[in-house]
Amino acid sequence: MNDATTDIPPPENALKGAALIKDEVTRLPDAPGVYRMIGEDDEVLYVGKAKSLKKRVVQYAQGRFHTNRIAHMVDATRSMVFVTTRTEADALLLEINLIKSLKPRFNVLLRDDKSFPEIMIRRDHDAPQLRKHRGAHTIKGDYFGPFASAGAVNSTLNTLQKAFLLRSCSDSVYETRSRPCMLHQIKRCAAPCTGLVGKDDYQALVDQAEDFLRGKSRAVMAKMAAEMEAAAEDLEFERAARLRDRIRALAAVAQESQINPETVEEADVVALHVEGGQACVQVFFFRAGQNWGNRAYFPRVTGNAEDEDDTATEEQRILTAFLGQFYDDKPIPRLILTNLEPADRDLLAEAFALKSGRKVEISTPKRGEKADLVNHALTNAKEALGRKMAEGSAQTKLLTGVGEAFGLDAPPERIEVYDNSHIQGTNAVGGMIVAGPDGFMKSQYRKFNIKSTELTPGDDYGMMKEVLKRRFARLVKEEEGGDSGARPDLVLVDGGKGQLDAALEVMADLGVDDIAVVGVAKGPDRDAGLERFFMPDKVPFMLEPKSPVLYYLQRLRDEAHRFAIGAHRTRRSMDLKKNPLDEIEGVGPGRKKALLHAFGSAKGVSRAGVEDLMKVDGVSQPLAERIHAFFRKS
Repeated sequence: MNDATTDIPPPENALKGAALIKDEVTRLPDAPGVYRMIGEDDEVLYVGKAKSLKKRVVQYAQGRFHTNRIAHMVDATRSMVFVTTRTEADALLLEINLIKSLKPRFNVLLRDDKSFPEIMIRRDHDAPQLRKHRGAHTIKGDYFGPFASAGAVNSTLNTLQKAFLLRSCSDSVYETRSRPCMLHQIKRCAAPCTGLVGKDDYQALVDQAEDFLRGKSRAVMAKMAAEMEAAAEDLEFERAARLRDRIRALAAVAQESQINPETVEEADVVALHVEGGQACVQVFFFRAGQNWGNRAYFPRVTGNAEDEDDTATEEQRILTAFLGQFYDDKPIPRLILTNLEPADRDLLAEAFALKSGRKVEISTPKRGEKADLVNHALTNAKEALGRKMAEGSAQTKLLTGVGEAFGLDAPPERIEVYDNSHIQGTNAVGGMIVAGPDGFMKSQYRKFNIKSTELTPGDDYGMMKEVLKRRFARLVKEEEGGDSGARPDLVLVDGGKGQLDAALEVMADLGVDDIAVVGVAKGPDRDAGLERFFMPDKVPFMLEPKSPVLYYLQRLRDEAHRFAIGAHRTRRSMDLKKNPLDEIEGVGPGRKKALLHAFGSAKGVSRAGVEDLMKVDGVSQPLAERIHAFFRKS
């Protein structure tokens, strides 16, 4: 699309607000494109698309706005950037991309936009592998999804293993097997690794699995049933029993899912509910005539989602913004069912078709099974938003209580909690968790591998200093570079006066001593409810044993402890898995594989003599002597 766009650079201009926009209009073409409104410090305020840049942008200069928020946005505008495109559909796709990358504060934004897991049948091996996949489609194979959760994928994989007996092992495991694994023994793999199933027969199983995932489940089950009857007539009762079990596994899919529509093979069902200035979008995924799960989203609603169509409602504009951002990096189904008609529905469908290379229909059904699916999704959206609003109200009260307990000027918007984990100083890791009005902000969590070689093993104060120095040195650097950074309102450190003093010393050195810091010390015998809190220039104090605020602070501390321990265990596990061969110069992946294949393990290599090592392909005498010397030295 780049060859179809033209940048129009902003001129040097002292004007601002509506006057600036009015001046910009005089140079704009009557052509489709995307515009950006820029505020102080080059902050992108808003990104919009237009069928005609000139006609759309002039509306901002006329001073007639639907909300005060739009007026504020116009007043804050200090410059504008324009990109012309070949078509309006190109403009819509570019707008979506810019909103996701720039995250303007006056646009509707899709939050918590994580990738979805899929099922993949790999096609780059003689015995195709069935596995879970997440991310870009870089491996040759067939991809099926999306699934709403890892649990939904695992459940379906479990069914497919029972029904089609495809391998799930890695290539390295497959190539080294000399006898069938446990999965074959429990009738979940046909064992192509040891030749218990012929190549053509295994490929037939792969083809059946592909047909099932593409929605041909009834044909697959009918074929299996015919094979079962034929096997029974030929007195091949064991084979008939195996086919019976495979049919039962497939039939269980229909029973486990709450909704499996009769008239919908492939569709996403999307329902939006807006209440109290907040929005929830429920998305249900239907593939191969099965319900592959659902997920709730809570897009940020700014109150000024606008387009060129003044007749569109705010809900329609929110839904359009959500759909555009949602499908920016996800497979687009042939059919999208919605509870209300998006603004620019036809344009959105055209852009999706352009992106996916095939026709995409966006429909708002009024009756029949499809309408029932949409209503079911809408009910879920209302319930999810109700739960979130209730949780948000409770969270607001808790944060207000935290602010009062620690004498803060206002309830904290961002709380950072720090904890360390190690075993006698080894594999030391620091953990940072973040919480705020929306609960735990897991995308903001950070782990810090303790790097200093000067620390005494087990020096908790030194570890805390290193973690905080790295965290807040980065914050200072971000703020000096003009970035607002993610500055916390409250920092909690696990420990008493010693940990607090260590934290205060680092933050004073970095010039961020205006951030409130509290040490949380466990009670006697580590009893929950008897925690003492340490603050600068204050006597240590406790909170009421049954105080909701105390329970909340305990949850924060426990979450930080859990995260730090998990990071420590991961690091320790990685160290345990390190192979000594990786440290020997000249031993790359190929030679390492050959050595392990020849001697069974690194320990076996360590016992081998120089002459034995030289018998391995690729190992010369100098390298054999180097390997031998390495293990003797160790």
